[in-house]
Amino acid sequence: MLLEEFNYELPENLIAQVPAQKRDMSRMLVLDRLNKTLEHKHFCDITNYLTENDLLVLNNTKVIPARLYAKKDTGALIEIFLVREIEKDIWISLIKPSKRVKPGMILEVSEELSVEIIEKDDDKWKIHLLYKGNIFEILDKVGNIPLPPYIERKMTNEEYKSLDFDRYQTVYAQKEGAVAAPTAGLHFTKEILQKLEEQGTKYCFVTLNVGLGTFKPVKCENILDHKMDSESFEITEETAEIINKAKADGKNIVAVGTTSVRTLETVMNKYGRIIPVKDSSELFIYPGYKFKIVDKLITNFHLPKSTLLMLVSAFATKEFIFKAYSEAIKNEYRFYSYGDCMFIR
Repeated sequence: MLLEEFNYELPENLIAQVPAQKRDMSRMLVLDRLNKTLEHKHFCDITNYLTENDLLVLNNTKVIPARLYAKKDTGALIEIFLVREIEKDIWISLIKPSKRVKPGMILEVSEELSVEIIEKDDDKWKIHLLYKGNIFEILDKVGNIPLPPYIERKMTNEEYKSLDFDRYQTVYAQKEGAVAAPTAGLHFTKEILQKLEEQGTKYCFVTLNVGLGTFKPVKCENILDHKMDSESFEITEETAEIINKAKADGKNIVAVGTTSVRTLETVMNKYGRIIPVKDSSELFIYPGYKFKIVDKLITNFHLPKSTLLMLVSAFATKEFIFKAYSEAIKNEYRFYSYGDCMFIR
């Protein structure tokens, strides 16, 4: 299965640089897998497509302000990107320019936070965060939201910074640890969640901390040679009970985002049913994969040649997904993290 099969041309002006004015006013392309039909809607219409026979599974991970700017004692500016915490206050990180740092060096981010460089680990660095108080409260003050590389605008603009703190986060985000948002969830508002509850559509939460692997390009010509980055996830006892009961009652499991898909399918592959668990996923889903629990999917439009595009191609067939993408481009949908979405039924 060749990487080039998952390529497509996207006009640059369709890469969303800012979110829609209102979360639920993003456009939504509805894909019917059975009839192979497409409908143009807005996300606020989602309540018309879901009933008491559907269970939504949302990812409640919270994006941390993982991009830091620190100073050397010479005054030189160093960018530090926190990737993941491997033990208390010890983080794997990306550093630019990396040639300017060495083990033992201490960099000052603010009066409240400093960073000690421990050692280089391949292309990443192991660092020690030095602070007093609550690290997430400090990061909220001194950190920047780690936007994807295709959102190209000045980080120094305070208006944008404030916008990103609000909008590059789901309204139900709870558990800190992600360095990228589960973007399918960005379209939900509290009003839509309330309306779903009122009409009998239940929802529950899993947590998968989205890592940099989300943006990791596939470089192998044969996609079967690609290895996924590991991402940690958690399913609580309450969520496991809700999902298992819904499945036993014949309800549809509606995954909100590819992260929810990977969490649910990983657990089904490993344990044969949904159980309360803290684990990690390296599951690579591509065409030919047989889905074990997910029946419907809400997802954004993904990058060419990405593992996320391969996952949705597995769910709705590559031919139908590429037909939908072609239709979305023709109708000038907005693509990627801050863009519009699809509902695949």
